[in-house]
Amino acid sequence: MTTGTRPGTDARTRTAAQAVDDALADGRAALVGYLPVGFPDLDTSVEAMVALARNGCDVLEVGVPYSDPVMDGPVIAAAAHEALAGGTRVAHVFEAVRAVREAAPDTAVLVMTYWNPVARTGVDAFARRLADAGGAGLITPDLVPDEAGEWLAASEAHGLERVFLVAPSSSPARLRSTAAASTGFTYAASTMGVTGERTSVGAGAADLVRRTREAGAARVCVGLGVSTPEQAHEVAAFADGVIVGSALVRALAGSDGGPGGATAAGALAGRLAAGVRRGGGAAG
Repeated sequence: MTTGTRPGTDARTRTAAQAVDDALADGRAALVGYLPVGFPDLDTSVEAMVALARNGCDVLEVGVPYSDPVMDGPVIAAAAHEALAGGTRVAHVFEAVRAVREAAPDTAVLVMTYWNPVARTGVDAFARRLADAGGAGLITPDLVPDEAGEWLAASEAHGLERVFLVAPSSSPARLRSTAAASTGFTYAASTMGVTGERTSVGAGAADLVRRTREAGAARVCVGLGVSTPEQAHEVAAFADGVIVGSALVRALAGSDGGPGGATAAGALAGRLAAGVRRGGGAAG
């Protein structure tokens, strides 16, 4: 399992496993924040990611804008579309990772990407460029471990973490294989469907975390549907990490009626971090 710094690459790179473990040692769950590269433009997206790191996010998910997402809800899909229309390309993702790492070295940086951009770039080439930029690893929502042989080899060669997803519908066998293949953490999608803010977190989220741990996962973080400090507090009571995406993108866009920009996204991250830290921590 990948923990701490990694050999053979950038010895300063902070891993997601290390960030989650440090949060748990502090008596709380980790906060994981997602933003796509290039929305509303490259510089602002990097500024916003740094704001998230400086306002309590332990791990950043740096999103690769993609034209045919299967997991993204309308808020993230619209942001990705705008980023692509503005000229964002895969090369900008590595630029963003490097810039965030330099500005916020204590924060672990994972790239979240559908598999096609990785395959188009070349799996080993993508892994090498990500490691060179200081990234910790990849979250791959549309890649299952059984079909990930090339990525498993590249991630081992370049010292990168692998984060695979499980869902409420995952079979016991799928939970075991995903837990065994994941290194940084296992991503538990709290509900079936796509990303987006919801009035409540899926009722099956806690049970999914329990079953994933029983299947062997060392760390389980929950995403899809978390948007408020209260929901972050609720999930932090049973998961090792709380993942927030759409609400942060909405704050960055200013589409909730308030001012947008990096400052707004950072302010929301601060409120979510307070929710994660409010009383108690993750229950094993």
